[in-house]
Amino acid sequence: MADYPETPMTDTHNPAIADTRRWVETAVIGLNLCPFARAPYVRSQVHFAVTEATDDEGIAEALLAEIHQLQALPAEERETTLLILTEGLADFDAFNDFLGLADNLLEHLELDGTFQIASFHPDYRFADTPDDAIDNYTNRSPLPILHILREDSVAEAAEAMDDPDAIYRANIERLRALGHDGWRRLWPSNASPDRR
Repeated sequence: MADYPETPMTDTHNPAIADTRRWVETAVIGLNLCPFARAPYVRSQVHFAVTEATDDEGIAEALLAEIHQLQALPAEERETTLLILTEGLADFDAFNDFLGLADNLLEHLELDGTFQIASFHPDYRFADTPDDAIDNYTNRSPLPILHILREDSVAEAAEAMDDPDAIYRANIERLRALGHDGWRRLWPSNASPDRR
C-alpha cells in the first residue's frame, strides 16, 4: 500500500470522505489520472469537506464557505478542497447545470481568476460520449464532487508541461487499456464509483 497520510479521526466516521479518499488514492493517484495530485495529497494539503444540502442554494452556500476558507489559508497549509455532495445533485444533468451557477458565483465574487471549479460525478459523461464509454471514468467519482482549485497552481502545473492536453489523451488510453473489468477489479465489493 502506498505511503499516504493518516486519515484524520473525523474521516473514519464519515463514509463519504473514506470513499472519496479511496478513489483519490486508487484512481486519481493510483492510475496517475492527475500527475499533480500526489504531492499535495501526501503533504496533507487536500481538504475533504461534506455537505448534505439538497438544493442549489444550500450547495452554493457550502461551496461559498469552502471557497472563503481556502482563500483564507496559504497554499502550503491547504492547496485544494474537495466538496463532496452526499445528498444533492445525484442527477448528472442537474449537476452539470449547477456548474454554471458555480462559475457565476466565482465571477460575482471576482474570484474567477483566483479559483476554478473542477467536477466529478458517479455518472459523469463527456459531450457526445456514450454513457458506458470507459473514457468517462476519468471523471467518475463515488459521489458528486466540486473540486476547488487555485488558478496559480493550475497555471504553474500547465507551464511545467510541454503539452498539458497530453494528460487527457494519456488518461483515455490508460482507461481504454484497463477496460471496464479492470476498473471494477480496482475496488472492493460495492466500493466502485461505477454504480451500475
